[in-house]
Amino acid sequence: MMKKVISKISQALQVILLAPIKLPGKALNIIKYIALGLGVVETVLDDKVKKGEEEAPPDQVLPNKEREVPDETE
Repeated sequence: MMKKVISKISQALQVILLAPIKLPGKALNIIKYIALGLGVVETVLDDKVKKGEEEAPPDQVLPNKEREVPDETE
């Protein structure tokens, strides 16, 4: 959910930055820094999701029990 919100805000900022409108210099710089920060946050969230998928524990953890091995001499 949060990832979607950040993505939408980031896209809106990109549209504002690419639009052919005149913005005061300070406002433009603020928008650039916010867009940069959101990009970093988005990347961190993506990395967290990818790491979570890679390091996900198995669905069922079995206790360490000794297995019975049939004798080969039988």
